[in-house]
Amino acid sequence: MTNSTTPLPRLYPGMNLGETDPDTHEAAEELVFGFWVFLMSDAVLFALLFAVYETMVNSTAGGPGAAQLFHLKPTLIETLVLLASSFTFGMASLIMKFKQHVVLLQIALIGTLILGVSFLGFEISDFAKLTRQGAVPQLSGFLSSFYVLVSTHFLHVLSGCIWILVMLIQLSVFGLDETVKTRLLRLGIFWHFLDIVWIFIFTFVYLLGLL
Repeated sequence: MTNSTTPLPRLYPGMNLGETDPDTHEAAEELVFGFWVFLMSDAVLFALLFAVYETMVNSTAGGPGAAQLFHLKPTLIETLVLLASSFTFGMASLIMKFKQHVVLLQIALIGTLILGVSFLGFEISDFAKLTRQGAVPQLSGFLSSFYVLVSTHFLHVLSGCIWILVMLIQLSVFGLDETVKTRLLRLGIFWHFLDIVWIFIFTFVYLLGLL
């Protein structure tokens, strides 16, 4: 018999539900650990894209480079928006663990979704501005690698927003059952991972590009 007052060990980095829901905590072990393994393959993908970008960053073919195209203010706003979405998802995780209140959890997830969609809107606006300036992917190796890297992250955030929307529907239909909780645990890891990837993009693509 599991003692619900004793935190259970976990085999993966993430939210520990042992204090409040030991059954779900045990059920999440293999699922979340497996998701971490999948996420590491995604990390390899982004590492390769960063490596390609670093190789091509000076291959401008006589066209504009990072210093001529990038602007700090809009990119900083995007970064703050995505960091705020990570905070609201963190609040959602705490609500799921301690409060287990469906409506409060949905509110936190809706806030995360709004911030995620706002980030996507800023990204689309940035791509549109670059296109109007003639900075299209086929212009140079630098722009090709830039668009592939940033667009891959964009598609991941879009997938995360769709996932949040699905979880909002599942919360309304099923409540906070074991399956919904384990899916939210995996979604939280995915969302925070995207935040970390964007910090690398902001630092190594935009900040270093403007120096």
